[in-house]
Amino acid sequence: MGPGWPPPGALRDPRSELADTTTHRRRTFRKFTFRGVDLEQLLDVPSEEFMHMVTCRARRKFQRGLKRKPMGLIKKLRVAKQNTPELEKPACVRTHLRNMIIVPEMIGSVVGIYNGKVFNQVEIKPDMIGHYLGEFSITYKPVRHGRPGMGATHSSRFIPLK
Repeated sequence: MGPGWPPPGALRDPRSELADTTTHRRRTFRKFTFRGVDLEQLLDVPSEEFMHMVTCRARRKFQRGLKRKPMGLIKKLRVAKQNTPELEKPACVRTHLRNMIIVPEMIGSVVGIYNGKVFNQVEIKPDMIGHYLGEFSITYKPVRHGRPGMGATHSSRFIPLK
């Protein structure tokens, strides 16, 4: 910090600069890409090309062919999307197919994924592509350690009968 500190113009009033510039900076959102492919292009990619973008386990599943049940789910999701008014979420499509791999066509759909007890509603987002449906519907209730309750200590075991 020599004799020239602070540099000239460093102590200007920031409000005067805002008055000078009338253009406002808009927020920029990150553009979604899956393995280097934009979302718009990903929706147009044929299934053969998409198959080479996913992991080897998903690729093997696609090579062996989608059976009747997964194709039925995709058809139901298509119908639900088509019957939806503008700017609304489509109707929930319930499924037990936890091993279904999420493909770009499913984006924006609402799926009820069965966890063994109830159907958890999940809206499919672009970040979910290539994952299994079951990853988004947890099948167990996480343990909450350290909460007192019946049987937590020896003193809570004794309940007088009177």
